[in-house]
Amino acid sequence: MSEKSFLSDMLQRIARAGPFLSSKLALTPDNLIELCEELVSDKGEASGLKTAFKIMDIYDSATMDERRGFFLDMAEKFGVNHEALDAVVKSWKPGDNTAARELYYASQPRSQELIRRLNRVPGGAARLVRMRSDLLGFVKEEPSLKALDHDFQHLFSFWFTRGFLEIDQIDWSTPASILEKIIAYEAVHQIHGWDDLRQRVAERDRRMFAFFHPAMPGDPLIFVEVALTKGIPGSISDILKQDRDPIDPNEATCAVFYSISNCQNGLRGISFGNFLIKQVVAELQRDLPSLNTFVTLSPVPGLRRWVNQSLEGEEPLLTEADRAQLEALGPDDVPSPEFAARLAARYLINARSKRGTAFDPVAHFHLGNGAILHKVHANADLSANGKKNSWGVMVNYLYNEAKIEEHHQAYATDTKIAHSSEVRSLAK
Repeated sequence: MSEKSFLSDMLQRIARAGPFLSSKLALTPDNLIELCEELVSDKGEASGLKTAFKIMDIYDSATMDERRGFFLDMAEKFGVNHEALDAVVKSWKPGDNTAARELYYASQPRSQELIRRLNRVPGGAARLVRMRSDLLGFVKEEPSLKALDHDFQHLFSFWFTRGFLEIDQIDWSTPASILEKIIAYEAVHQIHGWDDLRQRVAERDRRMFAFFHPAMPGDPLIFVEVALTKGIPGSISDILKQDRDPIDPNEATCAVFYSISNCQNGLRGISFGNFLIKQVVAELQRDLPSLNTFVTLSPVPGLRRWVNQSLEGEEPLLTEADRAQLEALGPDDVPSPEFAARLAARYLINARSKRGTAFDPVAHFHLGNGAILHKVHANADLSANGKKNSWGVMVNYLYNEAKIEEHHQAYATDTKIAHSSEVRSLAK
């Protein structure tokens, strides 16, 4: 048994051994907030562990309505101590660094300390990630929970930084429990069982890498699938087809990132993809010096949504001729490849979010990482999901190592979208 496993096992035995200290309270969801008060005020390590374990266990057994009520109570009763904050504000003066630090600590809501204490138990991080996943489901209906979600996200941003992440290659020798999760978590191109997975991780010209966290060793946070090819592909079927002939990886010149899947909904807003791509590029360059091109084959998930919104309003990017062609399409019709590609190019270069960034979430991710919009391909993903989102259009984002920092800076400061002359011509 490793030292880490031994310590975790010992803490669990301490926490679960002996009588529970809060004997006056019934161990039901109705008393979760009172138990949380005990946890935050408890000075004892062992008793605090016991209380934290019980809170987690009771939460896991609660119904969704009971969990919603728990979050609403937590948001209301574990906010900022305003009396303490007022006192510190009165003592603060410009230039007083000590008072400024006290002001910072006094302004922290008590919910953050509660989350920290719950995280002390073995397995606490994973349980808190699942807890936040529940919370995110309630936020739309309960706007008062947004601040509480910010507390979770704030703490997770420290606990799940790059320095704590561990990269592993996923292959056919990876434990079956993790491979099963890979099948379930794949969010871009569905994995159709074990034979399909074997092709993606065991073929000699395929690679898969994942980030793990020491607090969640058996559960990937994010993974990327890579195809080693002799050229830039323009269709996902070229990568996923069952009857292809694998190539010698030493003959490959191109690494294609064709699927990136975030695995933990409870870590939404915590970005790992940028670090993962950079790490995978370094790993591949070390093992396969012949690789000189690093590119994605990416979906365009926002294209049809943007088109539908544009048809309902006034969108200058759509001409009258465009509108006529689109309005003539039936719900199951697909526009011509040339028209679909032209719309996609215009959309990716020009359509913007309210913040001024690229409207398309995948475009925003890769452009923010310093990639360039390289090529647009029609009829590249003819799956039901591909047609539903973008009429089958996919794109290549090119990672040119010499230009990554320049493109990243231009997008971050001026939201300038780097794109090739070919895409620019297509968008006109």
